[in-house]
Amino acid sequence: MSLELRGLAKRYGPVVAVAGVSLSIGADETLALLGPSGCGKSTLLRLIAGLERPDAGRLLLAGRDVTDLPPQRRDVSMVFQAYALFPHLDVAGNVAFGLVEARVPPAEQRRRVAELLALVGLAGLEARRVDRLSGGQQQRVALARALAPDPALLLLDEPLSNLDEQLRATLKEELRRLLGTLGKRAVYVTHDQTEAFTLADRVALMRAGRIVQVGSPEELLERPVSGWAARFLGHENVYASEAARGAPLAAGPGEALFRADLARLLPADDATPGSVEAVVEGAVREGLERRLTLRVPAWGVTVTWRGFDRELPAAPSRGGRVRLLAPAGAWRRLPGEAPAGGDA
Repeated sequence: MSLELRGLAKRYGPVVAVAGVSLSIGADETLALLGPSGCGKSTLLRLIAGLERPDAGRLLLAGRDVTDLPPQRRDVSMVFQAYALFPHLDVAGNVAFGLVEARVPPAEQRRRVAELLALVGLAGLEARRVDRLSGGQQQRVALARALAPDPALLLLDEPLSNLDEQLRATLKEELRRLLGTLGKRAVYVTHDQTEAFTLADRVALMRAGRIVQVGSPEELLERPVSGWAARFLGHENVYASEAARGAPLAAGPGEALFRADLARLLPADDATPGSVEAVVEGAVREGLERRLTLRVPAWGVTVTWRGFDRELPAAPSRGGRVRLLAPAGAWRRLPGEAPAGGDA
């Protein structure tokens, strides 16, 4: 079974929220819609769910056109950012809600609820009021409720954004395990690239209502299509072409990216061929890592490098000198994004 979007578009007055998006999602695949706030990713998810009607385009699930069907007839379930649990129901009642609506026999409801609560680590809490649960427990209940009807497609809209950082890290790993165990096709909306890269088989990067790049996490990180994409994905060393004239990079339009994660630091007196001198302009400890700001005269740019103490040739100090050794391919030309799955 597959999900296919064909030229989906949505406008709110003069604002174009989704601009002609076309995209296919295969069976047993988790796709992350990744982008900044306001880029249209949540609107696109609501179009898939049937909570919004597109102004143009079609949506097919397993070859069936569901564009005009209401949410309850699409065989999809959604986990919301704010959980949207029913406060008058206990944990079991929340999880069983879709099963009750589908008139599943009570004995089967109880079996399914127990199975799912065990799966999400909440066994024994069937009778607990949901307002007595922690944020992480509430999110697990919301996930179990979405999974209860065994939907063909699971939709998750920033499900971890209301949690603290430590709990987000824990639930992110749990979600990855669950999605892998269930073999469930899912679309996951997030503005956090670490969530997208941890959870998704493929990532669709969105900007201004369009998908500008689609690929595996590795493909996006290693070959971003533009300076904007590179910066959003966490690359710090992106330069205008004229600023990096001394870099070992073929001439051409667009911007230049330096992959500092591929480079090594060497002692100042190391004469390894291909290395260049760098002057330490700043050194900051960030947890277990150090972030160095290095001026590289030969390239005409300043580079940000991150690494652990064991990777440093000596204790970094402002004004100190090191050598930077970068392999072929550490520099990359970024020609500029072309919308992927858009109408332009």
